[in-house]
Amino acid sequence: MAIALVKPDLATLPAFLDALRRGWSPDNVRGEAAAREVLDQAAADPAALVESMDDPEARAGPIRLPDGSQVERLPGFHRWLWDGDFCGVIGFRWKPGGAHLPAHVLGHIGYAVTPWKRGRGYATEALGRLLPSAQALGLPWVELTTDPDNLPSQNVILNNGGYLVERFRKSAAYGGGDSLRFRIDLDPPKA
Repeated sequence: MAIALVKPDLATLPAFLDALRRGWSPDNVRGEAAAREVLDQAAADPAALVESMDDPEARAGPIRLPDGSQVERLPGFHRWLWDGDFCGVIGFRWKPGGAHLPAHVLGHIGYAVTPWKRGRGYATEALGRLLPSAQALGLPWVELTTDPDNLPSQNVILNNGGYLVERFRKSAAYGGGDSLRFRIDLDPPKA
């Protein structure tokens, strides 16, 4: 079954919140704590939460890293994976003027599929559908990171033309630990 990448909105917000309540989190570092924060934001102001998920001009102010430190927000957006119901999320962020990211940003693209929708190729399809957005910005490549033992995520990247650039240690802000950095080269945008 094909999926759609859906811009978050109030009509589909309940399905996203239901996934959070069922124990899924789009944040693989902070997990349940991050899910709880999003649920609290939704309870306080659902419209503001939805609006914050589409911020291509980085207007929402600084972001908090997993260690609690704050850094400048990059332009970015999230899209929900949708097959008739919420399946997960894919996010894209960039630094205007080039492909290189600040040291505190682990990659241009991150994704998380709900456990009950995994194994269907949704992350692979979502990544492939998102790459033209990066290409349209003129980026020559995008980077993604994953843990060395996350073979499904590595396969998602490899199936979209990615290749391993390096093995590195994540900063203390992300809990340290080994990580793999992959790159996907993008063709120049078509005129």
